[in-house]
Amino acid sequence: TDLRPLDILAEAVPPDGAAVGVTVTQVQGARGLQLSAAAPHDLSFPASRIFFRCDLFPEEFSIVVTLKVPSLPAKKNEYLFTVVAEERDSLLLGLRYSPTQLHFLFLREEGARAWQVRVSFRGPALTDGQWHTLVLAVSEGSFSLTRDCGLPVDIMADVPFPATLSVQGARFFVGSRRRTKGQFTGLVRQLVLLPGSDATLRLCPCRNPELALLSIPPILRGLAGKPDDSEVLKYPYETDMKVTLGSRPPCTKAEDAQFWFDAGRKGLYLCVGSEWVSVLAAKERLEYVEDHQSLFTNSETLGIEVFVIPGAGLFVATANRKTTSAIYKWADGKFSSYQDIPTHQAQSWRHFTIGKKASLHSETLSRSSPQIFLAVANFEPNEKGQEFSVIYKWSQRRRRFAPYQRVLTHGARDWEAFEVSGEHFLAVANHREGSDHNIYSVIYKWSPGARLFEANQTVATSGACDWEFFTVGPYAFLAVANAFNGTSTQLQSHLYVRLGGSFQLFQSFLTFGAADWEVFHIGERVFLAVANSHRYDVEMQVQNDSYVIDSVIYELNVTAQTFVRFQEIRTCSALDWEFFSVGEDYFLVVANSFDGNTFSVNSIIYRWQGYEGFVAVHSLPTFGCRDWETFRTAAGSYLVYSSAKEPLSRVLKLRTG
Repeated sequence: TDLRPLDILAEAVPPDGAAVGVTVTQVQGARGLQLSAAAPHDLSFPASRIFFRCDLFPEEFSIVVTLKVPSLPAKKNEYLFTVVAEERDSLLLGLRYSPTQLHFLFLREEGARAWQVRVSFRGPALTDGQWHTLVLAVSEGSFSLTRDCGLPVDIMADVPFPATLSVQGARFFVGSRRRTKGQFTGLVRQLVLLPGSDATLRLCPCRNPELALLSIPPILRGLAGKPDDSEVLKYPYETDMKVTLGSRPPCTKAEDAQFWFDAGRKGLYLCVGSEWVSVLAAKERLEYVEDHQSLFTNSETLGIEVFVIPGAGLFVATANRKTTSAIYKWADGKFSSYQDIPTHQAQSWRHFTIGKKASLHSETLSRSSPQIFLAVANFEPNEKGQEFSVIYKWSQRRRRFAPYQRVLTHGARDWEAFEVSGEHFLAVANHREGSDHNIYSVIYKWSPGARLFEANQTVATSGACDWEFFTVGPYAFLAVANAFNGTSTQLQSHLYVRLGGSFQLFQSFLTFGAADWEVFHIGERVFLAVANSHRYDVEMQVQNDSYVIDSVIYELNVTAQTFVRFQEIRTCSALDWEFFSVGEDYFLVVANSFDGNTFSVNSIIYRWQGYEGFVAVHSLPTFGCRDWETFRTAAGSYLVYSSAKEPLSRVLKLRTG
């Protein structure tokens, strides 16, 4: 007997569709749902929700779909819906389409054998940009497809639909096959399962057969007009509209509630009151990387630091091997020499502020603006044989950096500035004292009374190269990269957590000449990447391939309260990782410096691809690459790298589309 229609679309789309990326769009007088921005699992539900009395799929049924699909490449397929057995990830049945065919898929089992059956209807002509309503009727070995109440296309298959297809433990997925590949990119208005009969008898004849209606979700009911308030809260809403193009038009009472599309920035703006408010920004994607500027430096560059001084501009500081390092200012689309600073085989710079935060876009600095500092890590002693690293302070009047405080260091490789509970700290990575690599690195704390940094804690390190600070919830962490203990590069690098007013050991990692730590977040996930530079032991003979080793990415397991190994990436004496994003994509670039034979080694950009982890997407020719930094201006996004083997750094532009 005929049963009630089961509205699969209404079951799958959550009440708050906007939260998962579902959009209501009105086209040609009818509303549909855009699903492609939602994650597959967000548009799914257990089969037991509608098959609560019996876990067998009906032997006879109809599927009614109203959809508007875009044109597709010749060999591309998109899924309208699937039923998937979750435990074994097998497709029980589904409906998908290509530019020329509609395919109905189902699983057939006989004894221990199981295979997938595909029934294909040719030429339903769906990709014409119009609304269409399809009815697929299944009865024993007969499969019938009706489009827009027209003549049915019947197929008598050799393999009938199974009489006992169990959906126990299965889920319905709307617009996908449980994964992003093959996701439905069009609009769907209706998706209904009608057990027991041919739905064309209920739908046809019809005055508007392209929109023949059996059951649709409440949000899609009605035609032209503004949705009610509750609907706007639940779903983004789109409809046909007039949009102004060209240069920025005035936004007055006459233009109120009108749209303007900025073709240059690929942004859509709405006139509200007297201001254009951004409502849609184009999704940027990294297409390729191109050479932008050759930055000639005083000598080989061991580290770079990009920073902004509000009211002054964008700068980059280069840590140069010889006795002079430099600061360059961004002007007219390139870096130009701005200030030279005497240093002693400088390894790195660290920019930081103390006091009230200032906007990066502010043009002036008030009296309450923060103090701006720049600390250099000097590796070698000065002319008097003294080992000092220096903290410089920005003078707003002179618009230059001037020496502020000297700090005793020992082969300093890196500074890390951070703030915990309103207190400011500065940690130095001391690499060696004379020939002894097993020494103390020091964490300094800012004294507001003395207005100086004072030693706060010492940490035993072995050839320390880098500090990395980060927070997870209320906890503050500090990771040190230990590179050499005097006999081997194979040693433990450590992660410390701040408890009871000091940093205490939290976790240790086996590393090989660790040169850098990089922490980054993707959504709620926390990652920590180490750059391993060299596998060496005094008892082993140096081999060229000891530089080509794995660097490792760890992920924080919150439940276990520890970082676990996530991915290994083969690198060539890696000295730095840099994380950055373009649009909605995440990237890591590695500084490959030496492969055992040459310093002309490609550094690699890796893109985050979810389950696959980071996958190589761009190979960049570099020479003795030591450090990477990213920055952004109004003209776009850039990468800059330093070379430890030639007096030339390079600025690269990220071309997006």
